[in-house]
Amino acid sequence: MTPHQPPQQLSFDLPAKPALGRDDFFVSPGNAVAVATIEASTPWPGGKLVLCGPAGSGKTHLTHVWAGQSGATVLSAVDLAAKNQTTKNLAGADIATLAQGPVAIEDVPQIAANPEAQTALFHLHNLVLAEGHALLLTGRATPAHWHLGLPDLQSRMMGAHVVSLAPPDDALLAAVLAKLFNDRQITPKPDVIPYLVAQMERSFEAAAAIVEHLDHAALAEARTVSRPLAARLIADQA
Repeated sequence: MTPHQPPQQLSFDLPAKPALGRDDFFVSPGNAVAVATIEASTPWPGGKLVLCGPAGSGKTHLTHVWAGQSGATVLSAVDLAAKNQTTKNLAGADIATLAQGPVAIEDVPQIAANPEAQTALFHLHNLVLAEGHALLLTGRATPAHWHLGLPDLQSRMMGAHVVSLAPPDDALLAAVLAKLFNDRQITPKPDVIPYLVAQMERSFEAAAAIVEHLDHAALAEARTVSRPLAARLIADQA
């Protein structure tokens, strides 16, 4: 006789909807300077700012906070050379249109091996500042480590004011976990987050992965996110 196996609930890989408003961003000593700089009413030195920090540290969140208050266009650096529906690369006219207001370019180091995107960013950088608008650029490391192949662009990135987001302390890590659970509409047991903070790898990337895995496990087993479930996941990862 085949042993009875408990039924598994069908799970659907529904995308989480991250909350990107200012009220959803937890301020801690490790990010307070970056938040204050993003929210400052005075212009940034030279009209541009580089926001750097590890994966999942809140760069995209703060970028959208700034875009919401400034009306900026947010664009990934790799999209600067992406082909549009007419199969034409981003042209000078498109750059000129973008430069009519403040602009945020995310993940600039990802175009280190893409000369076309670097050229587009170089022209966009010059036009945005010439028009008197602000330019926000993001990357995990500081510009000195971006290794952009276009020397003029690299020198302009090196000339930007830089603010950094630090790895999380306990309070920030707990807040990030709570936000990640909330983004997925999950209410974990009260002892789950303190347990995870004490046991998990101390990074935002790890927090995102753990919450995703707990979400899938809880759905598959039709149970709530509890400390035993979290402990099993931590043990499996170890």
